[in-house]
Amino acid sequence: MTGILFIPIAYLLGSISSAIIVCRVMGLPDPRTEGSNNPGATNVLRIGGKKAAALTLLGDMLKGLLPVLGANLLGASPAILAGTAMAAFLGHLYPVFFGFKGGKGVATALGVQFGLGWAIGGSIALVWLFVAKVLNISSLAALISMGLAPLIVWFFRPQWELIVMQLLLTTILFWRHRTNISNLLAGQEGKIGNQPNGD
Repeated sequence: MTGILFIPIAYLLGSISSAIIVCRVMGLPDPRTEGSNNPGATNVLRIGGKKAAALTLLGDMLKGLLPVLGANLLGASPAILAGTAMAAFLGHLYPVFFGFKGGKGVATALGVQFGLGWAIGGSIALVWLFVAKVLNISSLAALISMGLAPLIVWFFRPQWELIVMQLLLTTILFWRHRTNISNLLAGQEGKIGNQPNGD
């Protein structure tokens, strides 16, 4: 019964905006008002450089990783694990501490996937890195890696609760990237480090 507490804890942890906190501490502009106006690592890279972006990426990943990994290690049921994963992800997208206006969720989703299993997170991260290296477009790397994520989850952990969770997470992430998708289709999406409408 206490396992259900992982879900609200995951949401509250997900609601901590790494981008906003890092930018405030480092004296940088608010990422919600600069660049793409998105509080995510790619936008922080644009306005604050590699160090600020790396700290943001780490923070966003940890808030997905820690609650899911904790629930996993303590033997939570697949349903609780799926609920914890979605809560952390939705906390990043709709943070209670920041007016329910959050980022697009790629790094937090990746943290969730590492929490489900290192093979799952590692496989998805490798897809992201490969696409980013070859095409140099952050949003496309995110869309391809997260598009393949349900298959990767199914391969390593074929539990229907986790597969449905990942399908829902991927669907929401694609919706959050709808502007990027439009730009990609129009050939107007910028490269990494120079993306007015990026992550």
